[in-house]
Amino acid sequence: MKILRQLSISFLCALAIFYASGCNESLADVRADEQVYVPIKPDYSDALMWTVLKNDVDGTGADVFYIPSTWEYDWRTENNLVSHHADPSLAAHRDHMSIEIDNVAEYMAEGNNFYSPYYRHITLDSWATLNEDTINRRYHDVAFVDVKNAFTHFIEKENHNRPFILAGFSQGGKSVVELLKIMDDATRQRMIAAYVLGYKVTPDDVAAHPYIKAAQNAIDTGVVICYNSVSDVKYMKPVVSAPNVMCINPVNWRTDATPAILNDTITVTLDPQAKVLVLDGFDGSYLPNILDILNVGDYHGIEPWVYSECLRQNFHQRIDAYRQRQ
Repeated sequence: MKILRQLSISFLCALAIFYASGCNESLADVRADEQVYVPIKPDYSDALMWTVLKNDVDGTGADVFYIPSTWEYDWRTENNLVSHHADPSLAAHRDHMSIEIDNVAEYMAEGNNFYSPYYRHITLDSWATLNEDTINRRYHDVAFVDVKNAFTHFIEKENHNRPFILAGFSQGGKSVVELLKIMDDATRQRMIAAYVLGYKVTPDDVAAHPYIKAAQNAIDTGVVICYNSVSDVKYMKPVVSAPNVMCINPVNWRTDATPAILNDTITVTLDPQAKVLVLDGFDGSYLPNILDILNVGDYHGIEPWVYSECLRQNFHQRIDAYRQRQ
């Protein structure tokens, strides 16, 4: 198994360039009472608002609905209004999201029909507040409105009652959790699995929605695959990884502390108490520091990439298992 194939390398290079770019610096002078700009709501009947790849040529695959992570900092309009949300009507913002979408599609879309919407995700500065009330307000008022609308369009216009996989990274992982909370029973029956990469499933999430169940192995279906990666549990970042009630090791698909070897050099061990993956032998020094809250002791930036071959194989395993059980 190769840890970083060309897709991972190209993504991480683009990521480093993006975060190093001076034009994307945080707006340190934003005032709490400043008038803000909310971009217009995307129209998901417009093909421009999607990346779509239809690779299930023989009907043995599934649909994949993927929600990307956070790409924009706070930014200003021509009228000098500040925005805390990405604007999918701007080609530059779509291009940023496409860096991630195109790279995950290299393995998630293999033999599957792949759908990923552009949406008004909340900014990195929003996450940097570390105030989950602020984060959730900005997210639910705008970003999740788009995610719900995009998913509804997908189900009603594109899915045609086919089995599907939900997946998302970071803010996209949060979106997966939130979609699970509102999904109707009939739709849920067709869900093969939900992949929450680099985000948490909280005790409150599960208490209020007991059908949100943790994966226990490589082939159970209707379950949630959730993990976060750190160099040490002391570097866990609550904003994405705590409190968390579930975690699975994507290398050996175990939920205990049995270590697994990735690429012959990295030991991946699940901490059953902290519900997080601890990596030994991995050098994450190349990861860009994100506002001193992520990629600092944790390995947030690697979640969809370092395990990409494991995830590629597991998508096929769970799709096959789902079809055999029908």
